[in-house]
Amino acid sequence: MPATTSPTTDTASFDVEAFRADFPALQQDIYEDTPLVYLDNAATSQKPTSVIDRLDHFYRHENSNVHRGVHRLSQEATDEYESARASMQTFLNADRPEEVIFTRGTTEGLNLVASAFGQMVVEEGDEILLTEMEHHSNIVPWQMLAERVGAEIRVLPVTDRGELQMDRLGEFLTEDTALMAVTHISNTLGTINPVADLIDAAHAIDVPVVVDGAQSAPHLSIDVQALDADFFAFSGHKMFGPTGIGILYGKYEHLDAMPPYQGGGDMIDQVSFDGTTHDDPPHKFEAGTPNIADVVGLGTAAEYIMDLDWEAVQAHEEDVLAHATEQARAIDGVRIIGTAPDKTSVLSFVFDDVHPYDAGTFLDRMGITVRTGHHCTQPLVKRYGLPGTIRASFAAYNTRDDADALANGLRKVKDMLG
Repeated sequence: MPATTSPTTDTASFDVEAFRADFPALQQDIYEDTPLVYLDNAATSQKPTSVIDRLDHFYRHENSNVHRGVHRLSQEATDEYESARASMQTFLNADRPEEVIFTRGTTEGLNLVASAFGQMVVEEGDEILLTEMEHHSNIVPWQMLAERVGAEIRVLPVTDRGELQMDRLGEFLTEDTALMAVTHISNTLGTINPVADLIDAAHAIDVPVVVDGAQSAPHLSIDVQALDADFFAFSGHKMFGPTGIGILYGKYEHLDAMPPYQGGGDMIDQVSFDGTTHDDPPHKFEAGTPNIADVVGLGTAAEYIMDLDWEAVQAHEEDVLAHATEQARAIDGVRIIGTAPDKTSVLSFVFDDVHPYDAGTFLDRMGITVRTGHHCTQPLVKRYGLPGTIRASFAAYNTRDDADALANGLRKVKDMLG
């Protein structure tokens, strides 16, 4: 198996150039002689060589099904699969590996909780508390549950700056609340929500909390025990891992009590035509042949991240975001959307006189990849009275030079289209 290495292991500072060298996609030109400036990390991150090599090694040398075969390849694949689970347990500081469920990503994790746990705790007349900045993946499953059981969705609003209106929490978190679901970091605004405070308030009245960690897993050090989240879902592809793989963490007592989400192979104990008994967590929620190679690749990505000097990485990311924000503010006609003091990784903005799609297309021709539109947060974008925003989202491999390239590109957009 290839070694998992990081250029910043055991160092006191973050060497961004050495880090960037680990990511082959960042070395390319797009359109002839146009270097890539990749600023769409909130959608998906690029992958380091160690993850790419790990996938290649698995398919060349270890490819087999898991948990079923007595032959050597199956045993090796099973060992690597469960080793990745142990890595994710460490990454999250979960109490036990059985609390780590492999999913296709954040969306499936949230749907799993809504279907299997939601039907246990949400009844007719109950309320489900969301926030105004939720991704569609943390809205629609709860709407579907509410429709099935006759519950009501309530929404904690945000301020003009993009912060939750915490002073109004008592209006929305009440004795009628059966469950709260909240994003850790807004994918559109970059706001870091006070999730620990929300969880404490909810648990004080015995309300379980589901956390969408899709944007926080790549940027914050996650400790689910300290956070005390009941569930925490995130995707591998946003944290340098493969696509199509993610994690649902759940407290074991919840997972043990929940019914299976899907039926089939690998989640069963005994099957007969008279009835079926299912396995214990985590396998109860991993029906069928899993995404074995990408599970192994995700484990490698987690080990890669855990080898980083997190304080240095976060200081670097904060510096790049602050520099990009300062540059954008200096451009006439640019308005930043989301100005909370506690934020990370995301710079969303609009031009007064240029449509986001036009700006994004123009930037693309300069090799600058940004995302335009509503970012799967239509209610939030509507709250600001916008058709969409231009979103530059940063990862640890982005630099001040990338921020400068974005600013120069925006000035050209203003000159050509404004």
